Amino acid sequence: MAWIYVLLASVCEIALTLSLKLADGFKNPKATVATFVSAGLGFFFLGLAVKTIPIGTAYSVWVGIGIAGTSAIGILMFNESASPARLVCIALVLLGVVGLKVLPSGAQP
Repeated sequence: MAWIYVLLASVCEIALTLSLKLADGFKNPKATVATFVSAGLGFFFLGLAVKTIPIGTAYSVWVGIGIAGTSAIGILMFNESASPARLVCIALVLLGVVGLKVLPSGAQP
């Protein structure tokens, strides 16, 4: 269940960054509220996850998925660069996330 919490926290992280962009410097009230709600929910789910997953692993996975998801949204919705170099860098972030999930952490939950 803890990994489900990390995934939910990651979705909230992506929603946070998207709503932050749409908030337009906090001039858009709906997007501003969405920013704070998604931030709160993200921290809530991450807090549940770290009860059993090592904090470094949970945080890294959370941020890694958030980076990849936010980058994808930037490319698809805001015409940000999808250059090969940028895509390779995003893939490296995801590779690191997979490595943290697959490799033993050394901690005993």
